[in-house]
Amino acid sequence: MTADQSVRILVVDDEKAIRKTLRVALAPRGYVVFEAATGAEALEKSVSSHPDVIVLDLGLPDIDGIEVLREIRKRAKTPVIILSVRDDITDKVEALDAGADDYLTKPFGITELHARLKAVMRRLLPADQEEIFRAGAISIDVARHEVAIKGKRIKLTPTEYDVLKLLVRNAGKVVTHRQILEEIWNKPDDMEGVLHLLRVTISNLRGKFEPDPDRPVYVLTEPGIGYRLRAGD
Repeated sequence: MTADQSVRILVVDDEKAIRKTLRVALAPRGYVVFEAATGAEALEKSVSSHPDVIVLDLGLPDIDGIEVLREIRKRAKTPVIILSVRDDITDKVEALDAGADDYLTKPFGITELHARLKAVMRRLLPADQEEIFRAGAISIDVARHEVAIKGKRIKLTPTEYDVLKLLVRNAGKVVTHRQILEEIWNKPDDMEGVLHLLRVTISNLRGKFEPDPDRPVYVLTEPGIGYRLRAGD
């Protein structure tokens, strides 16, 4: 799915100026923009307007944005990008763990928002179009469990592949430490100890396919939050 196919975006923000800015900026790019000013209106329009993507502010006048997000997640998997003045890591982790696909803080740039929108829209592709993931020189054949750099296969351990596959499924999206630990290590009791194993696994992955592991361009760190796999080109 691309913006040329009239992607439907629900913009939820109590500031009229923000809603207008996004509508004016996104409509010429081919997006169909719907608006909501409250949490209640957001929940209603998240169903009635059939959005492909939701851009959600957290500071709504009636219902906190996190609660709105949780209600949306109970009924749909629609990608949600948080757009908020809250820039504390705790707020970001809470939103991402609650099911947000991305998090941008105000003030923001339209170019950056558009890039994040394109990243989440890639995950709307049918499954048969997602079997081979490509970004730069790296290609990952999910069905065959094969990873290659410039056509040359590289060998990964089962854990390395499981972590990479999780990141591929969420390419362009921040995946929190907790989300990775719970899925790959099945909700371990010793979170801190397993977090160290995760860091080692990420380091090993970077050592195998990053051009410069100290300056990664594929597996990116979101400090204090988690990791993001560069979305395909």
